[in-house]
Amino acid sequence: MPSKLFYTQRITKMEKTIDENVQGTTLVVEGKETNKRNLYIESYGCAMNFSDSEIVASILATEGFNTTQTLEEADLVLVNTCSIRDKAEQTIRKRLTEYNKVKKSRPHLKVGVLGCMAERLKDKLLDEEKIVDMVVGPDAYKDLPNLIKEVDSGRDAVNVILSKDETYGDIAPVRLNTNGVTAFVSITRGCDNMCTFCVVPFTRGRERSRDPQSILAEIKELSEKGFKEITLLGQNVDSYLWYGGGLKKNFENASEMQKATATNFSKLLDTVATAYPKMRIRFSTSNPQDMTLDVIRTMAAHKNICNHIHLPVQSGSNRILKEMNRLHTIEEYFELIDNIRKIIPDCAISQDIISGFPTETEEDHADTLKALEYVKYDFGYMYAYSERPGTLAGRKMEDDVPEPTKKRRLSEIIASQRSHCQFRTEKHVGKIQEVLIEGTSKKSKDEWMGRNSQSTVVVFPKEDYKVGDFVNVQINDCTSATLKGIAVGYSDNN
Repeated sequence: MPSKLFYTQRITKMEKTIDENVQGTTLVVEGKETNKRNLYIESYGCAMNFSDSEIVASILATEGFNTTQTLEEADLVLVNTCSIRDKAEQTIRKRLTEYNKVKKSRPHLKVGVLGCMAERLKDKLLDEEKIVDMVVGPDAYKDLPNLIKEVDSGRDAVNVILSKDETYGDIAPVRLNTNGVTAFVSITRGCDNMCTFCVVPFTRGRERSRDPQSILAEIKELSEKGFKEITLLGQNVDSYLWYGGGLKKNFENASEMQKATATNFSKLLDTVATAYPKMRIRFSTSNPQDMTLDVIRTMAAHKNICNHIHLPVQSGSNRILKEMNRLHTIEEYFELIDNIRKIIPDCAISQDIISGFPTETEEDHADTLKALEYVKYDFGYMYAYSERPGTLAGRKMEDDVPEPTKKRRLSEIIASQRSHCQFRTEKHVGKIQEVLIEGTSKKSKDEWMGRNSQSTVVVFPKEDYKVGDFVNVQINDCTSATLKGIAVGYSDNN
């Protein structure tokens, strides 16, 4: 699962185009019988936000809150937001007006905005959106009990202070709306890569890594509860570096002992895979400038690490990559792709691409199309450039590519990716592949849905199998995004 689900949609059918609507999910968890108040929480944006909502639910469960799927039953509404695109923020503002309607019949209802949008807009949300009682940034969730007391007393509450050490490693997340099979495990927070188009360093702060022992403890709990697959999650997982605590940028000042005993992402991945050989492991997101061949070799050494890498390219033009402050060239990116293919020949690779970045020319766009043709990604997340206040591009660069041009270029990128989706899925036809059953197919109640190691969706007749089973499936047919087959027995992983 790629972590950058930023208001775009993976191509699932040949006839589909990018869905630019923000997708929200209502999260539900059973609370304690003694809890008397109802929490309604919605999450928008990237996988990290959904993971953070599980932390929030855990914190508030100990403060007397059950969760509810019904907005009209809520005593507290929290919306976990992202600021990656202007349309995302506008969608959330519209959602706030819906909360306002509910407030008329439930005057005691309190509304809070969490996450990146909260951090970016701060007091502006309280001033402009009169229905917002509380604004809480991504590093302030432990302060929620105090903030709720403030709003209960009739005062607005704000905490958007960014932390240099908060990782929530001591919070056991509540698994919300879970299938009981797959789960996110956050390993880093923040980002130090100052890409000029991205708000994350400003809304989530500097990069810091989580204690590996707390990561292993969380995975152990998931394993004991019957979960079969985890996704190690971070804005940039390849930058994971634990040397006893502290920011990654301060590692050069660490002691010799700290440096000698430090855990990087490759070592963490190896440790997790070795400790839980029956647990499927995925990770996201990777950055081309930080991914090392040690990580690829670790993937190749462990059968339970899935053969899929989400490796955003953003543009195929070296000039635009430099303008984006992406610290690699397209030639270096291709070299990394070539090495991945050599070490793991059947590894799936997916992408993020921005169309119409400031100053992008037709020649730059042609370079992106060439990059798509070179890699032939399994799937991708593509969107037109959206200027974000606070970013270097927003401050220093004119958004000078006309919208019609952005959309036309995006359509050409999508068309290219569609053909490559079909090309990649056809490669699976005729093969037997291990599939972890995640649930019933959306199109047929008589079929299961799961994913193979490459993260491609597979559907097949249910027979006597059940959710959570690892099943070998003979692939007989495909669409551009879905494999179709028949189960031929359980895999050795059960």
